[in-house]
Amino acid sequence: MKITNVTAVYFSPAGTTTKGVEEAAAACAGELGTRCSVFDFTLPDSREESVEFAENDLIVFGVPVYAGRIPNKILPEIRRIFKGKDSLAVPVVTFGNRSYDNALIELRNELEQLGFHTIAGGAFVSEHVFSKKLAPGRPDPEDMNQVRTFACQAARLAGQAVSFPEPVRVRGVEPIPPYYQPLGMDGKPARFLKAKPKITEACTGCGKCLKVCPMGSIRDEAGWKVEGICIKCQACLKVCPVQAIYFDDPAFLSHIAMLENNYSRRAENEVFFSTYVS
Repeated sequence: MKITNVTAVYFSPAGTTTKGVEEAAAACAGELGTRCSVFDFTLPDSREESVEFAENDLIVFGVPVYAGRIPNKILPEIRRIFKGKDSLAVPVVTFGNRSYDNALIELRNELEQLGFHTIAGGAFVSEHVFSKKLAPGRPDPEDMNQVRTFACQAARLAGQAVSFPEPVRVRGVEPIPPYYQPLGMDGKPARFLKAKPKITEACTGCGKCLKVCPMGSIRDEAGWKVEGICIKCQACLKVCPVQAIYFDDPAFLSHIAMLENNYSRRAENEVFFSTYVS
């Protein structure tokens, strides 16, 4: 197929998905000799209008894994915003060293239902947003080499295809099971859906955290507070220049401790390619 544009599309509150998806899209564009663009739908303003892709587009579509699946508050947005007109797509998920569970097969299915044809798929490890002890510094140079190799092969498949491929076969369970239940150090379910960040007196009121919240939930008109949904993405913590934002929910902290205790090994990336491109 003649691909005239490659687009990196992603939701990435803490930046863990941005690097890999942009690198993959750039490698695809380089392999195909075409232009590359970026559509970041992380912030609320970027999700106001729908986007449609054409048959000559190749989309590298990335999301982070939340509890083993696509972030539940963003899934309806994906369905509302994006549409493919027989566009080729490469679903990519990033996970913080535990497992990507069923996120990749779920993203593949969603893209197929939205009018895309998935030609390859990948799950890549990135530093966990909850803890720097989980996959520290990843994606590292080895990971990025794997990302580029994966993307170049996906691009070659896209360029060679003379008809629409069958959905790429990826690891996962169908029908998609419920979200992973986080556990605490005691092995019991850790329930922290209502946990929200707090601030210390070190806060300078710079307002950076308000600008990066993907749910638009942080307010500072009459004292700093999180009024809406918190998806625990840690974007506000990571952007704070004085480390004034923190979580103290016992169940949340217990879950982090469990992850650090059980998932410190080096998890591996996984890639998949369509076997039908002609």
